Amino acid sequence: MALIFLFWFLMSAINIALIASTFYQLLCLLDLESDDINPFEASSRINFWVEPEFLLQGLFCILLLVTGHWIMFLLGVPLVCYHVNLYMKRKHLIDVTEVFRNLKVEKKFRLAKLGFYVIFFALVIAKLAMAGFEALAGKDENPLSF
Repeated sequence: MALIFLFWFLMSAINIALIASTFYQLLCLLDLESDDINPFEASSRINFWVEPEFLLQGLFCILLLVTGHWIMFLLGVPLVCYHVNLYMKRKHLIDVTEVFRNLKVEKKFRLAKLGFYVIFFALVIAKLAMAGFEALAGKDENPLSF
């Protein structure tokens, strides 16, 4: 099995984790909007997953940078920069007292991130399929090159 196939398999697993985390956060916000959970519970559930999501997105981009996939790296950099900006300003966590005031903005932000991750997932799956076909066809002359 070629290393490039394993790399894209790892990237798809990271991307699935990012999609699941963002979808869970969006569901918590929707439950809060429909009054199924209280603001403290929603905030604590969402805040638990914010930093791991930031770290996974950073790892995703670092792996793309290290392996030389420049275009995909450049597509992912704006979101990482935005995450770093939120983290540096200490605005990355949802405040319990202001959760209802910022509910629509937070939902739109999570929905946009979900769309971004789904587009990246499609790109990663396409690269995974191409790497798999090349590995099966034996066209992988240099298995160590990424």
